[in-house]
Amino acid sequence: MRALLMVLVVLLFSLSCKRNKIAEVPKEDIQLRHIHDTIGFAQYDWQMDSIYSRLHIKDSPNDLNWKAAICPHDDYKYAGRLYYESLKGINAPNIILIGVAHRARNFNLQDKIIFGDFTHWQSPYGMLKVSSINDEIVKKLPTDVYVVHDSMQVLEHSLEAIVPFLHKKNRTIEIVPILVPYINYQTIDKISIDLANVVNGILKDKNWEFGKDLAVVISNDAVHYGDEEWSADLSPFGTDDEGTEKARQQDLEIIDKCLTQDISNTKIKKFTEYTVKQEDYKEYNWVWCGRYSVPFGLAFANKLNLLVNNEALKGTFIEYQSSIDHKLITVEDLGMGTTAIATQRHWVAYASIRYE
Repeated sequence: MRALLMVLVVLLFSLSCKRNKIAEVPKEDIQLRHIHDTIGFAQYDWQMDSIYSRLHIKDSPNDLNWKAAICPHDDYKYAGRLYYESLKGINAPNIILIGVAHRARNFNLQDKIIFGDFTHWQSPYGMLKVSSINDEIVKKLPTDVYVVHDSMQVLEHSLEAIVPFLHKKNRTIEIVPILVPYINYQTIDKISIDLANVVNGILKDKNWEFGKDLAVVISNDAVHYGDEEWSADLSPFGTDDEGTEKARQQDLEIIDKCLTQDISNTKIKKFTEYTVKQEDYKEYNWVWCGRYSVPFGLAFANKLNLLVNNEALKGTFIEYQSSIDHKLITVEDLGMGTTAIATQRHWVAYASIRYE
């Protein structure tokens, strides 16, 4: 029976590949960023369709125009529902994606945001175009605030996790993928001003509306907690029920004090004080992997809104989950799985927040 199931999975993979062939683009002009994580995330359209069905998601068009959102990037088995909830109101056809640079240390990358040279990204629904404004932004930014590094973008999973959910509902979206490595608050503040000024100029030139024509999606997983199968003991409150609840309350405190209601530089700086050590900004204080992507993405989006609309973004809490606090869907029969365990001694949390 197991052998028959695997044959069926392979056959479906093949059929999906044929359906999703790249078409109508000269091969020599394509620089394709391939999918890196084929376990935790979907790589084929039928897998995504099955995920939606198992999560009982009835995706229907809406007229929401959120300007920004914070979205998880963990395995779909654990966080699938929150991807949909986080991105439900992101309907702009142009998306600036702000991601984590988990392996920045491998390339000695720090203090600059990271772009890529890719023209397209592979998606379960075919090929997704990198927006022409990607190059426009790079050309207009000060050269000392960014680096173009394809190898880093290839290895990073935090944006490819989000792409299928965006591409499923809009096959014509275009993206600007940006990764954020180790950066202290002062540099975050400076580079986010530079990026906001450049993007504001593009919005004016193209007569685009923030929220309707362009939106920002920030990739993040909240606390990583426990004392098993981590590189260090990440359980300051212990791993019993009481410790788990204390960790959850710490996350909710961060969300409430730093990421919701009217956004300000003070709140963003406060977030970095919660999550990174003051004496060494490369070290965790409270283990959110979005300790750089969240403050940078939020500072950029907020500054852009101030330039466009002369008012701060307002954040609204949507939901908070973890890999151990809700019933999980089955994905193994889809050729998918998980990239880490989920127990009270090893769990990850997810924050879903929208900005208007």
